[in-house]
Amino acid sequence: MADVLPLVEARLRSALGEPDARAAVTFLGTERIEVLRFTEGDIVRYATLGMSAQPMADPTAVLADPVKGPRAELILSVRAGGADTDKVLRPLAVLAASPQVEGVVVAPGASLDVGEPLWPGAPFTSVLVAESGGLVEDLELDAPADPVRFLPLLPMTPNEAAWKRVHGAGALQERWLNGGTDLRDPLRKSVPLD
Repeated sequence: MADVLPLVEARLRSALGEPDARAAVTFLGTERIEVLRFTEGDIVRYATLGMSAQPMADPTAVLADPVKGPRAELILSVRAGGADTDKVLRPLAVLAASPQVEGVVVAPGASLDVGEPLWPGAPFTSVLVAESGGLVEDLELDAPADPVRFLPLLPMTPNEAAWKRVHGAGALQERWLNGGTDLRDPLRKSVPLD
């Protein structure tokens, strides 16, 4: 099968335009993960490139299938100017490397935690993985490979993450919607959870 990363980058460019910056991170024992930055007006989007190079494997499987299995890249959108969000590059690369490092399958509804603020002064250490297909369409690959899904990340405060563990992703997203929460605000407060 052809290398999927050029196809993934082409899909990102067609949906988001030309990246105005890119950085690469390599962790011991993993393939290189790049993070591309796209700026449109006052919105900055960070997209991973490299997570989809291999399918995510079920951690209970004896052998990982080199072709079949879910593939994804992560996209984080924030409002520019409120914080030094460019420091999110390393935490994003850590999240994108988690399928290779920890054997996790990243899917909508999952919580991912980096254990430290996503950027300096950020009230978030974790993200909620949202459904794909909105901002960037899924990229179909030749059978039998699964498509590459572009999964939006929604930053969560520690209180929101704890509440989500009890009540579920859908309930938290409903709270955000009902509260008129600006999920792109890099310094937003937690939504009322009582």
